Amino acid sequence: MATIGKGKGTRGKAANATKTSRSQKAGLQFPVGRISRFMKQGKYAERIGAGAPVYLAAVLEYLAAEVLELAGNAAKDYKKTRIVPRHIQLAIRNDEELNKLMANTTIASGGVTPFIHTALLPEGVKEKDGEGQDL
Repeated sequence: MATIGKGKGTRGKAANATKTSRSQKAGLQFPVGRISRFMKQGKYAERIGAGAPVYLAAVLEYLAAEVLELAGNAAKDYKKTRIVPRHIQLAIRNDEELNKLMANTTIASGGVTPFIHTALLPEGVKEKDGEGQDL
């Protein structure tokens, strides 16, 4: 009968230790392992450091949270409980930095931002806008 030794299977760790994902270690919701795999498969560089996918996942998670917060506010303004592409479009186009980041992006079913040129407005509305302004 062979004795049961430590062996190489557990590599010095307890046999019943639970695995912790890199996303959990970093406290993120976005998948660090999947982003790491995509970075390697994409051949963006010969080698990918351990911290690069964690950093990228954190940046992507922050951007997603920012857009979702602004889109949620836009949905609330229109008295809706569900975020639709129109709300995402309004959120991005009303935020200066996000608009600059996504200037060349088209959002399907997003529509356009509401804008009426002052020359097209009736005379009564033009006078109200110009009151109290000295040029």
